Amino acid sequence: MNEPKFRAKQLFDWLHVKMATDFSEMLNLPKSLREKLGNEHSIAKVSEVTRQESRDGTVKFLYELVDGNTVETVAMDYERGISLCVSTEVGCRMGCRFCISTRGGLVRRLSAGEILGQVYASSKNLGKRINSVVMMGIGEPLDNYDASVRFIELITEPMGYNMAGRNISLSTCGLVPEMDKLAELKLPITLSLSLHAANDEKRNRNMPVNRVYSVNEAVGAAVRYSERTGRRVSYEYAIIHGWNDTDEDADQLRDLLKGTLSHLNLIPINSAGDKSMHATRDDAYRFQKKMLDRGINTTVRRTLGSDIDAACGQLRSRKIKADEVTN
Repeated sequence: MNEPKFRAKQLFDWLHVKMATDFSEMLNLPKSLREKLGNEHSIAKVSEVTRQESRDGTVKFLYELVDGNTVETVAMDYERGISLCVSTEVGCRMGCRFCISTRGGLVRRLSAGEILGQVYASSKNLGKRINSVVMMGIGEPLDNYDASVRFIELITEPMGYNMAGRNISLSTCGLVPEMDKLAELKLPITLSLSLHAANDEKRNRNMPVNRVYSVNEAVGAAVRYSERTGRRVSYEYAIIHGWNDTDEDADQLRDLLKGTLSHLNLIPINSAGDKSMHATRDDAYRFQKKMLDRGINTTVRRTLGSDIDAACGQLRSRKIKADEVTN
């Protein structure tokens, strides 16, 4: 734009430190430049449609994008600060049976700015700094690889929001080529692999991605990621009562994870995706004991926001149904 170089730093500061959402706010830029930016460019903006607040402090936002599509973002209040679960796509094409977000398929992918916009909008709405980010909301981050990586680069930029990479977790259902591609970047983030079953027969039933990349292939990519980056991989495992929590499952899971730099994170299944699937925290604790007895580092995820349906997809689904009735 033939502007002095220092204007770029000013613009970046407005976007990523002051979190401006309109060029007219950038008063230390010449009016002519503000007008030119406004005419030729746009800032990825998300607008709050509604929110739900839990007794435990969890806040779930439904954000509208500029094209009218909506995504969900969940802020969880921990002792160490606010952790924000962000969406990376509108809908999802992975088709996992227990997931509401994938119903209706993929509408479109978010830009890096739209992912980042969820962080900035939530920080403003809560009046607090977001301390960590979990890329585990609506969508498969590695199915939106370029935008997800660009988001990580932007949010960790020292001149910007300056979030530590170790405070970012990216969750995938197991897109092996993209996992390997991500490993090559050696980003200081945590990779989480949504496993949910320890053999192909069971995983095929609930996660169509397993028909393309098997359990062994997905875990193999996770191990390569750990070896390449030196970072521990988190394996997410949704407990389904009587289905994937048997002694045989525990043995198979041990055989998959033993000797790897890993952590197993158990989650009682949220039955909102499929009412035939259910589990209690006691089920999770029982399976935790089985895994600990087998020498696998295992924890049970703390459940937050259960009174506001904090599992992603439910608020957006409700909005879509309401719009259909209205129209």
